[in-house]
Amino acid sequence: MTALALAALLAGGCAAGAGPGWHGVPDTGSAAAAAPPATPAADHAATPVASHGATSAVGSHLAPARPRQLITVTAASYHATYATLAAYRHTSHGWQRMFGPWVARIGRNGFAPPGLKREGDGRTPSGSFGLLYVFGAGPNPGFRLRYRQLRPYDYWDDDPASPRYNEWVDSRHASPGAAPEPMDVSAYYDGVVIGYNTARTPRLGSAIFLHLNIGIATSGCVTLPPGELLPLLRWLNQARSPRIRMGVR
Repeated sequence: MTALALAALLAGGCAAGAGPGWHGVPDTGSAAAAAPPATPAADHAATPVASHGATSAVGSHLAPARPRQLITVTAASYHATYATLAAYRHTSHGWQRMFGPWVARIGRNGFAPPGLKREGDGRTPSGSFGLLYVFGAGPNPGFRLRYRQLRPYDYWDDDPASPRYNEWVDSRHASPGAAPEPMDVSAYYDGVVIGYNTARTPRLGSAIFLHLNIGIATSGCVTLPPGELLPLLRWLNQARSPRIRMGVR
């Protein structure tokens, strides 16, 4: 990664285990951060849509299905920059842990309390969110979520004044706003879009992903090393309505 690309990541939206066991509802952080898995918060983010060269965080207006895959990211305090990540699947016997617990990096200023995430604050949002689609540097290697391949002309619009705020934009066809975030950088060679701020409300934050760790805290994303991230991304299945829950325990 060039120094310029790393600087763009840090200025923009992001960067910059035990064996399986049986559990009840996974403890995912503060009670205010999210609803239980049986009643997930509706985020209207089941299917990303494209418009004018952009892929929106806003998706289908159908009610979200009950999640049967859940990733949890929990930290000990709002100022912590490391968190514990685990992944679960729902079965007839309850929630079974499939991955983790692993150490993840989060925002350089920790977690934002629920509802208080703001653009450029260096904090990871708290709450329960859908997982929209996976992205990466090459052709889809077998991920089961929708997949988008990175190109040199791809940017994430993190300009609150832009009409495409919090969208993936193909700059050949549309403006990605002022000082957009480049997507074709090494930290994003594998990742998944977290459905935060799907209404694209200005200044509430943008470009929140789960992606490759490059050795530093992020500007709001969650990161894992490749040996943990890639099996997790391959496990995610659109048919199981995966979600991620993030917050302070």
